Amino acid sequence: MQGASTNRRNFLGLVGLGAASLASGGVLAGCSKEPGAKGSATTAEQAAGVVPNFKDSTLVPPDVKGVRPMADGYVKYPTSLADAVTEKAVSSGKPVTASTPWWGPAPPTANKLVAAVNADMGAEVKFSIQDGNTYGDKLNTMLGARDVPELTCIPGWEINKLARFSEGVHALFEDLTPYLSGDKVNAYPLLAGLDTKAWQDSVWGGKLMGVPFPTDSPYPSLLYYRKDVADERGIAAPTTLDELYDFAKKFTNPDKGEWALGDIWLEVQQICGAGGSENGWLKTADGKVVHRMELPEYKRAVEFMTRLYAEKLVHPDVAGSKGGDTGALFKGGKIFMYGTGGGAWKETWRPAVQINPKFNMQAIKVFGADKGKPPVRWQTNPSIMWTFIKKGLGQERTQELLRVLNYTAAPFGSKEYELQNFGVEGTHFKRDANGAPVTNDLWVKEFANQFIFLGGRPPVVVGGPDIPTYAEDFVNWGNDAAQYLETNPWSGIKVETPSQQAALAQPTEDKITDIMRGRTPIGDFEKVVSEWRAAGGDAGRDFYAKVLADNGR
Repeated sequence: MQGASTNRRNFLGLVGLGAASLASGGVLAGCSKEPGAKGSATTAEQAAGVVPNFKDSTLVPPDVKGVRPMADGYVKYPTSLADAVTEKAVSSGKPVTASTPWWGPAPPTANKLVAAVNADMGAEVKFSIQDGNTYGDKLNTMLGARDVPELTCIPGWEINKLARFSEGVHALFEDLTPYLSGDKVNAYPLLAGLDTKAWQDSVWGGKLMGVPFPTDSPYPSLLYYRKDVADERGIAAPTTLDELYDFAKKFTNPDKGEWALGDIWLEVQQICGAGGSENGWLKTADGKVVHRMELPEYKRAVEFMTRLYAEKLVHPDVAGSKGGDTGALFKGGKIFMYGTGGGAWKETWRPAVQINPKFNMQAIKVFGADKGKPPVRWQTNPSIMWTFIKKGLGQERTQELLRVLNYTAAPFGSKEYELQNFGVEGTHFKRDANGAPVTNDLWVKEFANQFIFLGGRPPVVVGGPDIPTYAEDFVNWGNDAAQYLETNPWSGIKVETPSQQAALAQPTEDKITDIMRGRTPIGDFEKVVSEWRAAGGDAGRDFYAKVLADNGR
């Protein structure tokens, strides 16, 4: 929302990643007697009758206006904050159990930030915080055993892996239609401020099943570089594929423990012009449904990556595994460029600049493989992730949990937003001369996006005195990239991938990875694609084409 990178380590600031890559296989065990192999689709028209009526909850006019679907940016922090929630969310005081992912060091259990939000909300939220890199495995176990907490956060790309989720979601989680559809959402006014398209994206089988986290930008990945080091060394940001290669050569010096690159695979595909916002599928100008793997632009991207790995321009920690801690390598000056979600920008830059005030992380302006050749930018779904409420808790408890999610939906400019994002003044942050929070080491230790991942809020891009240009940098980058956004013909149709194709995706992705990293010869590329077609790729094509035909597209 998604996936964005193989390990999604830097999914930290909530940019939609779910539509970007091949979904891997997976079955929601115990949730269906049938294999559910055919896939399914819920149209926006079907969803329109059950979604909440929108009521804008924006409190503060933006400093930098985003070109939709890019969020607005805020350079300055509001001088006065509103109380968005006036009553305790949990009137019973009963503890709330919740599961969320996190791509970083585990926060301490004794946590002053969490305790402060809990006190304001009216009950203890007992978080089970799981490693985001293995969150899918944890979800498979939980869902298969039907052992879920009261609130379960599930990112979109993990849902893509659960081939029978459209059935399992109804077996495990509460139907929220009776609580939130139409004007019923007025009981939870901050939830009414979430984007309508995100709510439409929350409908399975004609029922509103989850509370969405709307994306703050449509871009599943950005290409970041260490602008401070590049400027110091007189190396320009690349504007073509050849210049990207030259950049990599200039920055790689193994004797100094320096390699130019982390994982840039998603970016290279888009630079080369390989489209496919809908789980890799796209519609060509002549009306044919194809997968990006079948495009010459995709093969060019594979060949380019193969060259980078062969010449050892990618850090060995990344080249030798499915990940490597690219954020730490980037902050530590071990790599100088990598691609990941937009959320990593702020969440990497912020702590790094506290250690190195010169640290300047920037996203490279979008470019195509060759001069004059435009790139393509994939477009994510309106929702990044969803929070689901456990089924069968009863009306009173379900309403209480919805009030928790109403609390987490507090918009920028509210006291609740500040508390969830920055913690307690004097404990986790101090204010600068303009009143903006400046976080400290305790915040870094205790903050794990606990309440941010728990529920959605109206998306914004917010800077701060430690990274004063961030909001403007991000929104302006997104506004420029908007001209290259791919049109997704399946937009507004909630498509569940057929299980046969879903099961193929990860093994196929692994085979492509083996080629790029030199474990399999590049000559095997066509064979991999041919095997994918025969084993279910062509059947997937028929399915996606039928979905379009059924919806008059």
